[in-house]
Amino acid sequence: MKILLLGGGGREHAFAWKLAQDPGCSQLFIAPGNAGTAECGTNVALSATDFQGIKNFVLTNAVQMLIVGPEEPLVRGIVDFFQDDPALTGIPVIGPTAAGAQLEGSKAFAKKFMARHGIPTARYAEVTTQEKGAEFLKTLKPPYVLKADGLAAGKGVLILDHLDEAIAALETMLAGQFGEASRRVVIEEFLSGIEFSVFVLTDGKNYRILPEAKDYKRIGEGDTGLNTGGMGAVSPVPFVTPELWQKVEDRIIRPTVAGLSAENIEYKGFIFFGLINVGGDPYVIEYNCRMGDPETEVVFPRLKNHLSELFIKMASGLLDTVQIETIPETAAVVMLVAAGYPGDYRKGDEIRIDRRREGSLYLHAGTRPDGGKVLTNGGRVMAITSYGLSVAEAVARSVEAAADVHFEGKYLRRDIGQDLF
Repeated sequence: MKILLLGGGGREHAFAWKLAQDPGCSQLFIAPGNAGTAECGTNVALSATDFQGIKNFVLTNAVQMLIVGPEEPLVRGIVDFFQDDPALTGIPVIGPTAAGAQLEGSKAFAKKFMARHGIPTARYAEVTTQEKGAEFLKTLKPPYVLKADGLAAGKGVLILDHLDEAIAALETMLAGQFGEASRRVVIEEFLSGIEFSVFVLTDGKNYRILPEAKDYKRIGEGDTGLNTGGMGAVSPVPFVTPELWQKVEDRIIRPTVAGLSAENIEYKGFIFFGLINVGGDPYVIEYNCRMGDPETEVVFPRLKNHLSELFIKMASGLLDTVQIETIPETAAVVMLVAAGYPGDYRKGDEIRIDRRREGSLYLHAGTRPDGGKVLTNGGRVMAITSYGLSVAEAVARSVEAAADVHFEGKYLRRDIGQDLF
């Protein structure tokens, strides 16, 4: 099967790495890809949101399946675009329709959806004026959580300790701090607990649960400093007990899939559940309509199944006929980022890898090929994933492998997973 994969980050290199080993994938194209995905297939100079260009490429190259990595094409309706075009309608697209993608595309939509279906989440208010927002903030205890309603490239969430700061930040957000994404803001009650990520693949009726993960978003060790797109992740998560898993499935996963079906929202793809464990009870912090990054870089290395088989079954509504198989070892990923990230950072520095250690994966994120060299091309540059018999061992191996990767200003967190040791 000829497959086109959209995206160009670490998540997409993990997809490409997995598909390159898949007997069901005869030819893989990645648009736009990065220097790492070029080792797994053929990079194509196409934007993931250039729907007409994607159509032309798919038809010209007889592509038989489209896998959508990032959220923006899904929120913009690439699945609907394929379904509405007679020339494309028979080609399965891995991802939800625009209606389903609103679980990620609109925080307000997601909150209302959870309220309708009794899915546990934090108390909230959806506001478009500072006056209404200030009234709700005054009913909460610190810290205060402000979320841009729309997509903000992972930067639209603020957590503030003081009421006056929260009210001032709300004004700035509503004035367009994150563009149109923050013209509407969701204010949430802060939940105290420990976060983890759960992923399912669904055909809209059936679902299969993938390995869980825990990611680390703060730039500094000890979970300090600014939020990032993710500085590392581990899978499995030791504190996710069978009892907690049962609560997650009964209270969150099953009602979410059933709710989508009840509302006639077509959804064939991944659902990411950003969860928090509060005293043994799971609550939803957020939904994503695709796989997470950097969680994919630990989930897929633990997955035995071939993606092509899962996706074919999903597209056919037969996901209940397959079982998810995983390896028991722990996987841990450490992100190597450019100096200055998540603020202004350098691009164009050469990356050199002295050696590749056995048992470690060198997944590219913000990189690009340049005449035989590989250059930095983003804030998160590379993801180093390693296996181990414990979280501590897997993280230590990734940190050791990271020492063999060199570029100007390289930075990483060496304490990923330490709260789980």
